[in-house]
Formats: sequence, structure tokens, C-alpha cells
Amino acid sequence: MNSKLIVIAIGGNSLIEDSKNVTVQSQYNAAQKTANHIAKLVKEGHRVVIAHGNGPQVGYILLRSDYSRSILHSVPLDSCVADTQGAIGYQLQRALDTAFNKLGIARDVATVVTQVEVDPQDASFQNPTKPIGSFFSQEEAKVHEEKDGWQMVEDAGRGYRRVVASPKPKKIVELNTIKVLLDNNVIVIAAGGGGIPIIRDENGNIEGKEAVIDKDLASALMAKELKADVFVISTAVEKVSLNYKKPNQLDLSTITTADAKEYIKQGHFAPGSMLPKIQAAVDFVESTNGMALITDPENLYDAIYSDKGTKIVKG
Repeated sequence: MNSKLIVIAIGGNSLIEDSKNVTVQSQYNAAQKTANHIAKLVKEGHRVVIAHGNGPQVGYILLRSDYSRSILHSVPLDSCVADTQGAIGYQLQRALDTAFNKLGIARDVATVVTQVEVDPQDASFQNPTKPIGSFFSQEEAKVHEEKDGWQMVEDAGRGYRRVVASPKPKKIVELNTIKVLLDNNVIVIAAGGGGIPIIRDENGNIEGKEAVIDKDLASALMAKELKADVFVISTAVEKVSLNYKKPNQLDLSTITTADAKEYIKQGHFAPGSMLPKIQAAVDFVESTNGMALITDPENLYDAIYSDKGTKIVKG
């Protein structure tokens, strides 16, 4: 395969291999495993942009903030996203540098703290449904509603959680910066956690919003705006499946965008799990005529060069 521009979206949960061991070092160790496979693509001559999730990591920041609320200020959600972009970007930079050293190559890696513009009139702001952070008792939830203005909902009998808007991404603010870095042969980490959600006021000034942008949709938007050749979504399974975890499960190797839309109509993909990944992949392919791939971290390289993973193509 000739040199391609590949945008790879990795999940924040992929940095959590053991829910009972979530130290910074354990997350770095997990990042190293993914970085080793990405480094092989770089060695083949491909340009790479990496996006990542941050759900668990933002949850940790919010929990620390809640525990220390009597002595410290709370942390706005847009700042939490910025914090995780820096921290996870640092972990990936270290991990990639180590992987490059093992392969005998030298490449610069940079993390871009990335803002993503959303529509202030997005319907999700009127009806927040995205749960974030920890579970609270009914009494604690009432305190947060009264003091912090949070919207709280009861979550499946497990307690109360904060819900926020999840608006659709409209524009990658730092897109030109990312392009300049790519043009100078830099591996770029950008749009972490779906990007920091911002709007512009009537004077054109940026204002951060307490919201969560879907990482896969933001990554697909970035891939489209960069005119990437390949868009890869790294997740927990090697291939997309129909009838997932049922006796008649069918793993998919290559599907067309028309196939994917039909499978969505049939309800094969779970909302908040595989569904947004399929939607993001279809959006990218239909907009660019490029190829999308969905697979797990250890098959990133083989999904490009062999039959691993699920390929989504125009059709």
C-alpha cells in the first residue's frame, strides 16, 4: 500500500485493561500496546492522526472534584476534556516514542489541544441525555441540582447521575494547525474525547460548553476535513458482528455503506456502543469515497494489510 493519511480513533476504555487497576502507569502500559501497532503503520510510510476517547478519565477528574468540593473549586466539563487531552496525549507521545525506538525510526509526535465547534441551538442542549461521572444518592443529586445547576436522572436503580448535552460536531477549530504538522511529517494526536465543545457568541468569541461530543463522530469529521484515505475506529472487538453474542452471531469482514444502513435499520448495533461507530464510518466513506475500518488495537496493522477487522466501503 502506498503512503496514506490514516486517522485512527482509539477508545478511552482501551486504556483501562483492568477496572481494579486504573493507575496512571497501568494506563500508560495499555497505551504502549496500542502505540506498538500504530508505529508499524508509521514505519510503512503512512501519515497518522490519532484521536482518543476519555470517558473513564473524565469520570476520575469529576470524582476527585466531588470529593474535594469542600476545599477546592469544581472543574467545568470543558476543562476536564482539555485536561484529559493533555494527559492522554502525553501518554501516547511517550508510548509512540518508545515504539519508534524499538523499530529504529525517528518521528516527531505532537498533541494538539483541540476545540470543536457545536451549534448552540443543537437539540441536545434542550434535552441532555448523556450520563457522566459517578452515581449519587437522591439527596446528593438534589444538592448538585440546587447548588451546581446540574441535571440529574435516576440510572437503572443504581443511583442518580448527571446528564449533559451531546451535540453534533460542526467544525474542528485547530484544523489548520493539524494540517501544518502533518505537512511537516509530524504524527498528530488531536480531537481527544471528541474535542472541547465550544460555541461562538454574537461577537465571534469562543465560549466553552459543559457537554460531551461523541468521539467517533468528531474523529470522522476530522478525517473528512483532512481528506484522509482511511478512517480506523479501534474498539473492543476484532470485527463488527450481526446478532452479537447470540448463537447465530455473524462476523463481518467487508460491508458496503448500503449494507451498514440496512443493518442499522434492523437494529443490530447498540446505541452508545457499536451504533455511533458504524454511523461515523458510513459518514466518512460516503463523504470521501475512502475506506473505514473497525477493529481492536492488536489488529490495527493487520486490518490495513490483511483480512482482520471489518472494512466499510462505498456501495
